[in-house]
Amino acid sequence: MAASGIELATLGHRIRHHRLARGFTLDELGARVGVAGSQLSLIENGRREPKLSLLQAIASATGTDVADLLSSEPPNRRAALELELERAQSSPVFRRLGIAPVRAGKTMSDETLESILGLHRELQRREREAIATPEEARRANTELRLRMRDADNYLPEIERLAEKQLKAAGHTSGALTHRTVSIMAEQLGFELIYVADLPHSARSVIDLENGRIYLPPASIPGGHGLRSMALQAMAHRLLGHTPPGDYADFLQQRLEINYYAACCLMPETASVAFLSQAKKDRNLAVEDFRDAFGVTHEAAAMRMTNLMTTHLGIPLHFLRVDGAGAITRVYENDGLPLPMDVTGSVEGQIVCRAFSARSAFEEQNRTVEHYQYTDTPGGTFWCSSQTGTTAEGEFSITVGVPFDDARWFRGRETQKRAVSTCPDEACCRRPAPDLTARWEGKAWPSARVHMQMFSPLPRGAFPGVDDGEVYAFLDRHAAG
Repeated sequence: MAASGIELATLGHRIRHHRLARGFTLDELGARVGVAGSQLSLIENGRREPKLSLLQAIASATGTDVADLLSSEPPNRRAALELELERAQSSPVFRRLGIAPVRAGKTMSDETLESILGLHRELQRREREAIATPEEARRANTELRLRMRDADNYLPEIERLAEKQLKAAGHTSGALTHRTVSIMAEQLGFELIYVADLPHSARSVIDLENGRIYLPPASIPGGHGLRSMALQAMAHRLLGHTPPGDYADFLQQRLEINYYAACCLMPETASVAFLSQAKKDRNLAVEDFRDAFGVTHEAAAMRMTNLMTTHLGIPLHFLRVDGAGAITRVYENDGLPLPMDVTGSVEGQIVCRAFSARSAFEEQNRTVEHYQYTDTPGGTFWCSSQTGTTAEGEFSITVGVPFDDARWFRGRETQKRAVSTCPDEACCRRPAPDLTARWEGKAWPSARVHMQMFSPLPRGAFPGVDDGEVYAFLDRHAAG
């Protein structure tokens, strides 16, 4: 029959049920079917698969038929409980605990079995919640994006907290220094330590017992990477974060620590004063804001989404797009038509070829911002795009506003204009009719498969972090 372990267990329970219903002991039924009672015991316990001829003999002796014995349904409630326990204790979730399985003997009551199974069901439920499927992750990310859009991407409590911490550390103006970041850590009872052997799965590690924040020894030019990572680590403590209970909780915490770091690197009071003056001068520019506070172009662009609607009354959008045109980070509250899947998720979607976020890749001079007006079904938008390159490939950073607000920005005089009719596929996703007529059925490209399509999302309270590696790292450094 080549039955599975679960099928054999169910079969064994059904044989035992019919044997007991006829009042036979193992030896008595064995004598009737021509096998030892010990052999029947192995079959009833699901440890041995019987031949069809023996099954026929058992069915005849117990007054039933083979089809009844082979039914996948447990014969009674007790058998159903025992089978569920067997399945639960054979699952990877239970085996990872390293706990010895419980044997459901005759003396164990149904109530005890139910209680044990309740614990297993809760364990499985928590495991399912801890591991977000791609669909769950996209849904959680979309819900967070929409909540932040409703709030104009502005979190006043974190703004006030950052200003308070900066004031306590003596920071008044200019770019935030590494020394000031160290003072902020010290005021929280932490020492910043730069090490070369951080766990590969963690950007930083906080040693709560010894009051240390471990960071890598180097960052991208300018040092803003290290400042930001240190501030993010401190934010977990300042914001009272506990280990995330699910993927949505993890995303919310990540957003909050990034927001706090941005508030410290580009403080609200100084940033609003800078942006307000630039607006008054009709000379708003991401690159000026970036250089004034010594941060990355992307950080400055994202910070503008936090402040410009609330303080300057300007709705806007932000896009980070990779070289293939896929959105990797996004924010909009200005009505820009964005591609999205059926769940409403935007990340990973391909933006229109006419958008400056993609056309900027075609520019020869990559060191400056490129400006463009784009007519879309949602209106006309002015955009400023800057491209860059990392180890993962090309990317572009775009900040844009509706046509009427372009008057506040440098680059508004650009004559470059494009038209996008997306999501109409005739815009840029469908080949031109003449090309289709010429080449349809005559091309066979080899598709580039991205292996992340098949990769499960990282699991654990801190997704993707190897706890064993982190604990070994802490133990190694605590002894030093």
